[in-house]
Amino acid sequence: MRNLAFDFSGGADRVLVLDVETQYLSDEVPGGWSAVEKLKVALVVTWNKADGMRVWYEPDVQRLLEEARKFDPIVTFNGENFDFRVLSAYGNVDHLYRVSRDMLARLKQKLGFRVKLDSLASSTLGRSKTGSGVQSVEWWRSGDPGLRQRVVDYCMKDVELTRDLYLFGREKGYVLLDDIKTGMTRRIDVSW
Repeated sequence: MRNLAFDFSGGADRVLVLDVETQYLSDEVPGGWSAVEKLKVALVVTWNKADGMRVWYEPDVQRLLEEARKFDPIVTFNGENFDFRVLSAYGNVDHLYRVSRDMLARLKQKLGFRVKLDSLASSTLGRSKTGSGVQSVEWWRSGDPGLRQRVVDYCMKDVELTRDLYLFGREKGYVLLDDIKTGMTRRIDVSW
């Protein structure tokens, strides 16, 4: 694990990092991936400098959307295509799109293909995810308090990785991605 210390000054006061976990998988709702708003929120984890990590459950989403108006940027990994669409079932998400720093969207536009959060985190930060979205839904559905806590922990870890990738890229001007075909590490210049 790389030892990273980030400077949270210089505008970080207004940064909100966000990740959503859902109650359903895409193949369980009519319309599948074209109906992401039907997946229903299990929980949302956010991070900001003042409050640290916070967990929001489905009944809290309205309040989260109101509070999110205080932040610019809203940092996600696939937020524009997934998280914001899930949240749209609970209220207006126009603000989220206006101030979005969706790292996946920016990297896909630059590279021409999608990259995984786990791949970037592993290459850039030396850390990995602790589960998958499918596991998260299964754990949540179990109703078991211990497994539901695993969903919280998993989502918090994703928010931590997203935050640290964003801050690394903002501070250094690049992120890293290991190329499986060549065995080389690729430097990707970013300006977020």
